[in-house]
Amino acid sequence: MTAHRVDCGKAYRIMTFDRAKLEQMTGRVLADIGATFHAPLVLIGEKLGLFKALASEKMQPAQLAARTDTALRYVQEWLPAMASGGYVSYDPDSQAYYLTAEQAMVLADEQSPAYMPGAFQAALAAIKSEPLITEAFRTGSGVGWHEHDAALFLGTERFYEPLYRAHLVENWIPSLEGVQSRLDAGARVADVGCGQGRSTIIMAQAFPRSRFEGFDYHGLSIQAARKNVRAAGIADRVSFEVMAARDIPAAGYDLITSFDCLHDMGDPAAAARSIHAALKPDGIWMIVEPYAADATEHNFNPVGRLYYCASVLLCVPGALAQDHGIALGAQAGEKRLREIVLAAGFSIFRRASETPVNIVYEARP
Repeated sequence: MTAHRVDCGKAYRIMTFDRAKLEQMTGRVLADIGATFHAPLVLIGEKLGLFKALASEKMQPAQLAARTDTALRYVQEWLPAMASGGYVSYDPDSQAYYLTAEQAMVLADEQSPAYMPGAFQAALAAIKSEPLITEAFRTGSGVGWHEHDAALFLGTERFYEPLYRAHLVENWIPSLEGVQSRLDAGARVADVGCGQGRSTIIMAQAFPRSRFEGFDYHGLSIQAARKNVRAAGIADRVSFEVMAARDIPAAGYDLITSFDCLHDMGDPAAAARSIHAALKPDGIWMIVEPYAADATEHNFNPVGRLYYCASVLLCVPGALAQDHGIALGAQAGEKRLREIVLAAGFSIFRRASETPVNIVYEARP
């Protein structure tokens, strides 16, 4: 053990430390600093088609630069940066770089359920809000979703969309008792907190006899949702409106969905009551939330870390910026969600399905 004098502002404290553990800690921090610098390079690789090119065949830097019409000197530095992080593979015999099938699924195949560049886009956008969040720490005030860099909204959609495409229709809806048959026959559905409408559109494409209404308080996201639904060619039975969850109409919906947003609401209890009132007596509320255990320490893992960090920068500030500011946080856990849902008048609340990053709950009046 070694002693070190720590300056604590107005006094000094003598602390003893284990040198091996200190080296482990600094190594962990250095890895995270490297990952932070790594993030913009991933987006550069996506935007310039570098990952897609490497997914097709092994290439030396000059070949990749020629294939993607990029500057060789930058490509020469980008490739080892990606390889040192494990995002690109390297063949020392041929001095060529390439993507494995798994790397391609995560970085080059936009149809893959594991495609991740959108998460980097969202993270980099969130980082830009650091001055706002620092001030919020001092004042206790909120930072609204609309106050963040605009790239956050698209990045968040791009992060979740592959997951929804992989699981929503194939796994999550079938896990809800009797829901798929109702959607096949023709149901009325509200997607509350719909963002840019990706989840709404996925459901509408899968169930052409049903009608869908998306609601979100963020006006720019609703504008994007309307554009997206027109591009999908289903605007005749899908509509989007700017509206907070607690204000949705009591219109007798067969199904109401909320994807990764209940914990972001300033008054989730009021939202739950509004959703209860908006459903038919035999309606269903599908609640998709970040994967979280009830015990804080059980969330000390890579997924929990991601969600806690996002919660500090986005979820809690966004909830505190709203009227009531209850601020559940992204790792609220099943117990707290159950309490809110049952207190709103629902009689049934159960875990219906899950993935490594999401839990799907079913609630019934």
